This record gives sequence, C-alpha cells and structure tokens, in this order.
Amino acid sequence: MLNINGITKIFAKGTPNEHMALNNLSLNLDKGEFVTIVGSNGAGKSTLFNAICGTFFVDNGTITLDGRDITYLKEHKRSKIIGRVFQDPMRGTAPNLTIEENIALAYARVNHGPLGKALNKKDVALFKEKLKAFDMGLEDRMKTKVGLLSGGQRQVVTLLMCTIVPPKLLLLDEHTAALDPATSDKIMKITNDIIKEFNLTTLMITHNINSALKTGTRTIMMDEGQIILDISGEERKNMQLNDLLTLYSQRSHKVFDNDRMLFNE
Repeated sequence: MLNINGITKIFAKGTPNEHMALNNLSLNLDKGEFVTIVGSNGAGKSTLFNAICGTFFVDNGTITLDGRDITYLKEHKRSKIIGRVFQDPMRGTAPNLTIEENIALAYARVNHGPLGKALNKKDVALFKEKLKAFDMGLEDRMKTKVGLLSGGQRQVVTLLMCTIVPPKLLLLDEHTAALDPATSDKIMKITNDIIKEFNLTTLMITHNINSALKTGTRTIMMDEGQIILDISGEERKNMQLNDLLTLYSQRSHKVFDNDRMLFNE
C-alpha cells in the first residue's frame, strides 16, 4: 500500500545550517496496517509526514501509494488520497466557517473537485449522521463556527473531514497531545473506531511510548532521520517501556532523553 524507498531530505543544503532531516529512510506498510511512530524531538517524525503529504519534495528516493508514484505529485493532489490530523486542533479547519461548511468543503474536494457544489441537503444529512455516531452532540451544532468549539470537538470535526471519504492513507500527527487526558481517551477511541470501520492504512506519531506499544499493529522508532527500530507481533506485544529504551540505546548509542515521552501516562 505505502512504499517509501530510500528517501533523503536535506534542509539549508550547502550552508552552515545544513541539516539532514531524513536519511535514506525506507518504510513499507500493507493495506490496513496501523503503525505508531515514536522518537525524540528532531528525530524526523513530522518531516516524514511532510514528505508523504508533499509539503516539500524529497531530494532522493521514491514514495508510492497504492501502486501510484506520488514522489513529485503536488500537495493539493495528494490531499485527495491522504488524510492528516495535526496536533493543533485549529489546523486543517477554517475557524470562521461552520461545522457543516468545513465538512462540506472537505467532502466536495474529494468527490467533486474545487468547483463542486459544497452544500446540499443530502450531504448535510450525511454529515449529521456521521457526527451523531461520535456521541459528542455536534450533530446539533452544525451551524456553529468551528473556532468556537473546544479542542476535542475540533479534532472530531477534523477526523470526519479526513475520513468522510475514506483516504488511502491516514496520518495522525500527535492529534491528541494538546487535549486533556479524558478528552484524549475519547478522541483516541473515536479514531480507533474509524480506522477499524474503514480498514484504513494509518501512521500515527505519538509522544506516549506506552500508548504506542498498545495502539495499532506495529511500532517504529525514529532517530536522526532514520528508522532504528521496527517491532510488531509477539515481540511488540511482550515489550515494556524499559525494553524499548534499552533497544534504543543499543541502536543509537545514546540515552533517550525526552521526558515528555518517558513520563506521560
């Protein structure tokens, strides 16, 4: 489904600030795989997502999605087949538009293109039905501007915008990190339900290592733009936090020092 082969990205090349953000990275996901990604700050996690989404083109390597080479496909075209939810609940939505308008724009972009009709009664009924399933009362607030919603409510709207037409790939960029624990748990349950319902191929960056080992089907750890650990199956099922940190130290020859990831429960 997703095949990343030897991608490299160097920022500020040829300057004193030159930085290799992705270093000959390869990663393959089968359809329906749910992979969690962990790593310290600057490991390249969000840079990997930006490369997949087309925020920039990689310097070397290829990215193929569902048999299609998207390495040099423009970002707006990738957005029709890749859904992304950011850590900041305000990203990915238009705060001055209503819930129904935001969802309609996302729905029209995939189904009708930029000139498609954004709103009609049949579509609005569909949006309300989908929102009702999340049990957050948003189906009764369709005329409310998204900027007036809580962080958790905005993330639910964004999740629906990304999956109202199931994408080929769903990217979750620490999408619960800015929420309180109770809301985070609820959004994660909704996320898991959506992924299971549509058998979505998913990559999720998380700051919570314990959660990373329990969520999805596979966990990878990044460091300095490379994947240094890739665990699944029984190995992952039986792995504890200390086991993962020991492997990290063995592979990277340094101690994991991100307190936010180590102590978040």
